[in-house]
Amino acid sequence: MLNSNTSCFKCVDGINTCVYCAGKLVRNGFSRSRKQRYKCKDCNKTIVEHYTYNAYFSNVNKQIVLLLTEGVGIRSIARILKISASTLLKRIIAISDRVNLPVMTPESSYEIDELCTFVKAKSKRIWIVYAFERETKNIVGFNVGTRNNLTLKKVVDKVLNTNPYAVYTDRLKNYRSLIPQYIHKTVRFGTNNIERANLTLRTHLKRLNRKSICFSKSEVMLKAVLKIYFGGFA
Repeated sequence: MLNSNTSCFKCVDGINTCVYCAGKLVRNGFSRSRKQRYKCKDCNKTIVEHYTYNAYFSNVNKQIVLLLTEGVGIRSIARILKISASTLLKRIIAISDRVNLPVMTPESSYEIDELCTFVKAKSKRIWIVYAFERETKNIVGFNVGTRNNLTLKKVVDKVLNTNPYAVYTDRLKNYRSLIPQYIHKTVRFGTNNIERANLTLRTHLKRLNRKSICFSKSEVMLKAVLKIYFGGFA
């Protein structure tokens, strides 16, 4: 067992000097997986020879995104990639932090709609509000929260900042006070595109499936998964 003053580092096969201080390495027993462990005589840090952990592979992030956006759950992904669930959750958040949503086009037309799901428990309903750009067919903004003006306003304001030609919504009364009347459209079939996107979203993300025991355990994770999906990885 390693003491509190040492740490492990992924090392290259056949290494003979410390990667931290270039000091001399000496043999220091074996790891739990029976791999040779070395200890630096200068800084006392340990290094494992032939260190392997699937989360270190260069393509693991692409595999996570692919499985995540094809309806595979967190625990299932962890089993398939043979990494821990806690590592997977941290990696998903790290990936989402590097994702940017598509750039919005000025003077375009948009559709805005809400999608109902659950967080923490099936008794705790939450809404996903997002904007669909008709010309590019991109999801350009979203927010998660209760179905009120505060949640809707964040998405609506982002759309209004582009000076849109028209904004199509359903007949939810909250939109009347948020979108100027001269561009607000509630015509029949006006939200066909985003309604179809709702279906695709529920099909691709397991946590949004209807009549399922699957749901997000935290709002942070829900937002991270949505950002990855909307960012163009689907």
